Amino acid sequence: MPGTVNRLEIQQRLSPVFDGRTFGTVGAYECINGVMVGALDPDHPLNADIVNLCLAPRNDAGMVEYRSAFSIMRPMDSTKGNGWLLYDVPNRGNKFALTRLNRGADGNAPITAAHAGDGFLMQQGFSVVWSAWQTEVPAGGDRLNAEFPLPTETIVKINRDEFIPEGMGGPGDAFIQETSDTVFIATLSYPAADMDPTKASLTVRLREQDPRATPPDLTWRYVDARHIEIVRPVASGYDRGAIYEFIYPARDPVVMGIGFAAMRDLVSFLRHDPDQLAGPIRYTVGFGISQSGRVLRDFVHLGFNQDLQGRQVFDAIFPIVGGSRRTFINHAFAQPGRYARQHEDHSYLDDQFPFTYPTLTDPLSGKTDGILRRATEAGVCPKVFHLDTDADLWVGRASLVATDCEGNDTAMPDNVRIFMASGIQHAVNKPQPRRVTEQPGNPLGYGSYMRALLLALTQWVENGTPPPDSQFPSRADGTLVTREDAERGFPAIPGMSFPDILNELHLRDHSVEPPIDGPAYQVLVCAVDADGNSLGGLRHPLLSAPYATHTGWAVRIAGYAAGDLFTVQGSCAPFPVTKADRLSSGDPRLSFDERYSSRADWLRRVQDAAAVLVTQRVMLAEDAEALLAACRANGDGLAVL
Repeated sequence: MPGTVNRLEIQQRLSPVFDGRTFGTVGAYECINGVMVGALDPDHPLNADIVNLCLAPRNDAGMVEYRSAFSIMRPMDSTKGNGWLLYDVPNRGNKFALTRLNRGADGNAPITAAHAGDGFLMQQGFSVVWSAWQTEVPAGGDRLNAEFPLPTETIVKINRDEFIPEGMGGPGDAFIQETSDTVFIATLSYPAADMDPTKASLTVRLREQDPRATPPDLTWRYVDARHIEIVRPVASGYDRGAIYEFIYPARDPVVMGIGFAAMRDLVSFLRHDPDQLAGPIRYTVGFGISQSGRVLRDFVHLGFNQDLQGRQVFDAIFPIVGGSRRTFINHAFAQPGRYARQHEDHSYLDDQFPFTYPTLTDPLSGKTDGILRRATEAGVCPKVFHLDTDADLWVGRASLVATDCEGNDTAMPDNVRIFMASGIQHAVNKPQPRRVTEQPGNPLGYGSYMRALLLALTQWVENGTPPPDSQFPSRADGTLVTREDAERGFPAIPGMSFPDILNELHLRDHSVEPPIDGPAYQVLVCAVDADGNSLGGLRHPLLSAPYATHTGWAVRIAGYAAGDLFTVQGSCAPFPVTKADRLSSGDPRLSFDERYSSRADWLRRVQDAAAVLVTQRVMLAEDAEALLAACRANGDGLAVL
């Protein structure tokens, strides 16, 4: 086999899937599951930047072996596919493409008709591929996992773990087990190299910017090398939102950067495979949401879009809601699940320069770089659609995608388009196990944008069809402003506090733990209209014809680190229904009845706003109709639209 794919071990072939359902002229689909057995030459120049690869054990041929689970969904009649391989970068081992693009049922074994959803990808004829790029994903749930080696020599380093035992169902909950109201067991990212408690430290702070403290009722002990027991300092006033930071000597760092090479080599192999296991492939697109979008940005930045034969891996990439961050993967003690937010994981290694696609010089670090620099120099630069949400401005420092390091507008290369979904939160809105924010979550979604933009991106690559213009807030048109300027324009909505903080960013010294902040970068957010709804970018029809204020931020309440931002969630504050309601509550926003002559009038305005987006090719006509139907049904289904 070409490249470094030694073999593909086919473990399961399901034909057909989706309960035999067929899709237009493409027909039925099948699913192929297995394990890729790979081997990497540590001395190859395109593998040289994989941290600690040179220290990994080698086989008799001098190669470093690894295993990565994969899954292929392809038309049964491969001649009826569209020739596109869509590589959906797994998010913590989870498959997102069918859930988010097809609006199918959740699940990592997507083989039923419900998993196919409306069949969007299948109707188009895509072959969809997933493969594991990280180790130790949470067990169960049919998640994809990889096996990467440890270095042959003992490596010990001071490591930092962070825990917030609020039980909100996020990725961090997999590493916390509450044993009582005041005691929890925390799983360490790496085994402790020395369990002497004097060689480790535990601190707590309520808000992220507070000083680290060691109150007298904060205690801890090692359970074993991978677990510590923490007694929460409740008497000292630390609530469930408090941040516990544990710094300790760690060992056994997995060579996690292999994950980038594993992606590169599988996609390249399938693209050039004479047996056409994924079908006859003419074009490839990398698709990733959140963590997976950041992985794609780092994949290209680190030079992995060139395979070992010098060929281009992805013709296009579509990173979604990654903000200006990359990933904490290609490091000695990687923590792939971490991602910097305002309150949570604020200062981990995924957020330093470069931030955007063109090559720029950073006046703070003195470095010159860009996400596309290496790919451009190697002649393997993909076309890029980058989509963020309002939440990613507040939490993911997404303004740095559109500006230089000092907050000035910067032009994108000809092969890049950037988009921002105004007034929308980072993730699909789901009920939370407990209320921790002032307002309910934001129900608006960006799924319709993803579907339309994916088709526009593939048409740009395949046919040269000019893509939609970038739609992102800017300094030039006054829609990208400081937090303070946005606050000045925000209405005084009863019961809704405007954040006094965002996820600021500093040049950071990571040679010590905890890292030391240096000078600050300019991080900006959307300007707002009189209702508090964001201006600029892709304005959802329910911002153009609003019934509420929709934000990309959510402020924590008392009991959960009050005042800080809650992860990547947004907020929704409906307008008063009548003028009398407005006057009695003191709400400065016009009521629904004062804005629209009738509900039918409102629906017409929603329809007109959606029609504009369809004309711009950032929403499909069928999705505009689905949005209108959801509005008629009092908002059911808005989160995927």
